[in-house]
Amino acid sequence: MGDPPALKRPKLEKDDYESAYWPRPAASNASSASKPPQSSSSATATAATQEDEEDDIAEEAVLALIAHRERDVERCKLKLSHYQSLLDTAEKKLAEAQDRLARYRDRKPPPPPTHRDPKPSLPPTTTQRDPKPSPPQHKAPERPQLVIPGANNRPPPRPEPMPGLKKTAAPSSSSASVPPERPRALEKKPKLKIEQKEHQNLIQSVKKSSATVLRFYGGTVICSQHKRKLRCLELCPVNDQLVATSALDGIVTLWQVQPKGPAISLLSTTDCFSPKHRWPEDVAWHPHGELIFAVYSADNGDSQVSVMNRNLSGQKKVSFLPVKPHTKGIINNINFMPWSDVCFVTGGSDHAVILWQEKDDSWNHKKVHKDLHSSAVMGVAGLQQKSTILSVGSDKRIISFDLAAGRTESKNLIDYKCMSVLPNPCDFNLYMVQTAAPGRQLRLFDVRLRQTEVHTLGWKQESSESQSALINQSWSPDGWYLSSGSADPMIHIFDIRHNGQNPCQSVQAHQKRVFKALWHRTAPVLTSISSDLNIGIHKYS
Repeated sequence: MGDPPALKRPKLEKDDYESAYWPRPAASNASSASKPPQSSSSATATAATQEDEEDDIAEEAVLALIAHRERDVERCKLKLSHYQSLLDTAEKKLAEAQDRLARYRDRKPPPPPTHRDPKPSLPPTTTQRDPKPSPPQHKAPERPQLVIPGANNRPPPRPEPMPGLKKTAAPSSSSASVPPERPRALEKKPKLKIEQKEHQNLIQSVKKSSATVLRFYGGTVICSQHKRKLRCLELCPVNDQLVATSALDGIVTLWQVQPKGPAISLLSTTDCFSPKHRWPEDVAWHPHGELIFAVYSADNGDSQVSVMNRNLSGQKKVSFLPVKPHTKGIINNINFMPWSDVCFVTGGSDHAVILWQEKDDSWNHKKVHKDLHSSAVMGVAGLQQKSTILSVGSDKRIISFDLAAGRTESKNLIDYKCMSVLPNPCDFNLYMVQTAAPGRQLRLFDVRLRQTEVHTLGWKQESSESQSALINQSWSPDGWYLSSGSADPMIHIFDIRHNGQNPCQSVQAHQKRVFKALWHRTAPVLTSISSDLNIGIHKYS
């Protein structure tokens, strides 16, 4: 019975020797390895050795697993300590906010009863103050309590310190430096909404009746304090009695208009020369009425846009934007767009129209188009009802560009070069284009009809046949009248309802060429500038 095991053992030992997991015997034992073991004790010893090796491997694996688990425990302890610190900080901030709310309520005991007396439905909201004595025990009720005073309970205490503000409920109790920034950001939309009047359909009455003549009284003319010819006259968008003038002497002057007189008085003068000693070619008020923007020339690396803050003084009053998107020539026009987002557009002699957008106290520029005009862009404007930019140029083209779609809406080629464009303040589809055509200087267009003229207006110049781009127009607040300067010392008044082409009346105002006559929104007054270096104010009824 010992023969069968003796035949099987050499085969098993040979397989084990050929395995990669079993060590080969030494050379000295080669002769003995070829012979199978003859006793059962050697087999038992071999099995015991295998079991010991397996136990060693299992022990190493367990040790490695324990080390891995210990590292996991350490990581969890670190995370626990980190989140514990975050929790402590959050609880501390919550407690500070609750204490601040309690102090705020303690400071204002009278207002709640005065507002709650006529409204018996509001006392249930005061019961939410019960969690106040024990803020650490009930954290969840306190969070909605912080939101409720800013949104739902705004009428009782809030309108007196901060009228009309919703987003400043939380910052108002944190620090004194935050509220000045929040109201500035929130006041932008109301002021722009005031300018965006309700649309009125005036086009249906154009050329359908006789003219209504205005009655002008004797005007007041005073020296403009400028040493060279005036260029611009602009009305403040938020203060109807504040106007700004600029001239070739590089000075921007602020004036206070008093309609009762009428009278006009000088407020301040500011040197706005560019670093290359260039005067402002055109100026425009920021919609909030605190800043005045001016444009210059793109030649010789000069600054292209300056910002004047009328509330500051010294060297910080005038600053220059660092970017210079226009490539050459004079920047002829600057205009703020009548949209909710504050932005302005410039048109230059490099055929380009540039959009400037305000973002984080800086101005980013974007090229609207540069190849649609073949000559200098003389005027730019925006439509109130949609994000469309109108541009006119010396190439006789009127371009309507849809900014949202990024494409041209329409192109209109007329018979004379264009010098300015001015949308109607009441009828959002009506706009005026000033041309160089003698006797037919002003053209009225409907954005819906594109290339069809609604009306043509003009005047004859006795002193000169040339048409100057320095002469500008202004719409009356009701949208029915147009005022225009002229090479003659006259202010021409046009009524667009009149079926005639000539002015319905002309007002003698200055001794030399009149550049512009500006209508005031809240008073029956016209303010004018002239090359005689005077500024005039004229009352009408």
